[in-house]
Amino acid sequence: MTNKKLFVLIVALLSGSAAFSQIHKMERKDTSVVKRSYNLNPVVVTGSGHHQRLKSTATPVHVLSAQEIREQGISTFDAALTRMMPQVSMAPNSMGTFLRLNGLGNKYILILINGQKLSGDISNNVDLNRINMSRVKRIEVLDGAASSLYGSDAIAGVINIITDQPTQNLISITNDTHISGHGVLTEAVSLDFFKNGFGSYTSFTHDRADSYQTTDLEYIKGSDTETQKTIAPFFTGYRSNIFGQKFTYAPNEHLALNAGLDYSYKITDRPETRTDITGGTEYEMRYKGLRWNIGGIYKFTAKNSLQADFTVDRFRYGKEYDVETKTYHIGDYVQSKKQRSMEGELKAILGLSKNSTTIFGADWRKDYLTASSGNIDQNVYTLAAYAQHEIKFLKDFTATMGLRLTHHETFDQHLTPKVTLMYAPGNFRLRATYSSGFRAPGLDELYYHYFSVNRGKAQISFGNKNLSPEKSHYFALNAEYRSQTIALSVTGFINRINDMVVKQNVSIDDASRKMLMAEFPEMTQDQADKMVSYALYQNSDKGDVKGMQVNLSANLFEGFNLSANYVYTYARTKSGDEWTLLERSIRNAATIAANYHHSWGKYGLNVNLNGRLQSKTYYTGTYEDAPGFGVWNLHTTHSIDCLKWAFLQPSIGVDNIFDKVDNRIDSANRKYALYSPGRMLVIGFKVKLKY
Repeated sequence: MTNKKLFVLIVALLSGSAAFSQIHKMERKDTSVVKRSYNLNPVVVTGSGHHQRLKSTATPVHVLSAQEIREQGISTFDAALTRMMPQVSMAPNSMGTFLRLNGLGNKYILILINGQKLSGDISNNVDLNRINMSRVKRIEVLDGAASSLYGSDAIAGVINIITDQPTQNLISITNDTHISGHGVLTEAVSLDFFKNGFGSYTSFTHDRADSYQTTDLEYIKGSDTETQKTIAPFFTGYRSNIFGQKFTYAPNEHLALNAGLDYSYKITDRPETRTDITGGTEYEMRYKGLRWNIGGIYKFTAKNSLQADFTVDRFRYGKEYDVETKTYHIGDYVQSKKQRSMEGELKAILGLSKNSTTIFGADWRKDYLTASSGNIDQNVYTLAAYAQHEIKFLKDFTATMGLRLTHHETFDQHLTPKVTLMYAPGNFRLRATYSSGFRAPGLDELYYHYFSVNRGKAQISFGNKNLSPEKSHYFALNAEYRSQTIALSVTGFINRINDMVVKQNVSIDDASRKMLMAEFPEMTQDQADKMVSYALYQNSDKGDVKGMQVNLSANLFEGFNLSANYVYTYARTKSGDEWTLLERSIRNAATIAANYHHSWGKYGLNVNLNGRLQSKTYYTGTYEDAPGFGVWNLHTTHSIDCLKWAFLQPSIGVDNIFDKVDNRIDSANRKYALYSPGRMLVIGFKVKLKY
């Protein structure tokens, strides 16, 4: 974005608005812009399956509030996690985002929206642009296996996004804009209505970014010294839109109903192919998602309730051509993959005694996958029943015992237990956790039948119907001190995974070469002769992740808060008799944030300095490790409480203050960990009108 365009956009934003109101009571005790402090004991739900204060949970949970996210000038989901949680790392690309939690990748991480699974991936990369950040109330991250409550995929942990539905105003209209360099723009508009127990919440978000390079050179194929110019982007630009509509109705204090729909659209924005330079593409990747749900909760008493939810999630992606080819015209769309899931859950939360909470639940889920590139058109269902009992005894002890029985259409029955014990004298907490996890192989891993040609070489992958589920055992010890002014937590953990599903290369002989040509008639004899191996999904590896986390947050004096988080992770995988470091694992990572707030009358100033520091990222095979880095960001927010029915909040900051960039020349064996384009000015403007 040029300086002239940036200036015009800023003027348009500043001239088109009115005012700013009192900040909502959310995760901090904010009664006005005059006084604000961090709430070190928020309400969470992910660890135990029911609402309780953070200090009361037997399983530690990490919480990011909307207030913290806003004060750091964050407008995207990946930035919220990576800036504030060192155990999380992400690698964006044109296929989505490769997400890691405590050393384990996408397929071991369960992402939920209000407790319901978010479906859809592109080649094991998650499309995080489907998450509407304008509606996020808080993000809860649970480390370790959580299959007793949440079922398959929760081996590395659970990320649960809790959305907001205001009930304070009759009508409110909000516009929130963030802009920065390289064409980054996020525009979020919402219209909320609430009266007599009925609520309507409408939102639209537009998000875009330009492609960029950190170097315009690449090594010529087969050479480690000769370079050439390229237009291949380091970061792939995109345009995305999200529309959301939710209705709620609570006719009385016992019953609450809800229904919602979210539609998402995203398309990449890459340079087109050229004859004079490499790195262009003939097509863009296009993604569409449609998710809707209905549900309700009936509260018999304050401690006894019955909850039901039904969710349908559809996601598909493919290629949209913007260059004329021999086969396709400009505008042609070729679908690569279509996914659909349906899930219904019934859950009872019961206070059977004064000091206990018991949960009974049943869950049904069906997944569909159609992938033309992998020749798959399959579906599978799972049925599950689970129970959890939490009880306080002997004054300061709390025990939680959970068990889930899952019936998978392909893999029959599987039990996943969980046991936690907490000793809580005064402000101290000592916790011990064991939880079992499992992951049923995906439909692609079971039924893949993939053939493609890349630079003249045939590539073949097969699924395996004889795969076994992956199983894990997670152990953790935690010590915590929590008061109104300081929270300090230290956790040690071990996560061991058996029967990890991996792609293994199978050597080709004359017999297998004939088999492959029969399976894929489109393959030529010359392509078959050049093949030396094909890929087959198999159970072979074991995973072993050990680590320690230290988390500190303190209200040092009025208006000033400091938080620091450090994670040490030693992640390995074993194939045969050989142990190797887990792909993309990071040994040391830390996040630091210092936040200061002060007000003068109706004006409030918030200054936030935050940084992420991490050691090198390990890569396997022929790939070289990516170097470590430290990135610091400074953000200021200005709250003006000028009218009773309106408020405004301009903000300005600098991302990557010290201009850290990984500008190594691209090569076939080079991977990256830092994806920043360098120092950027970030400007935001939020307007809210309420009646």
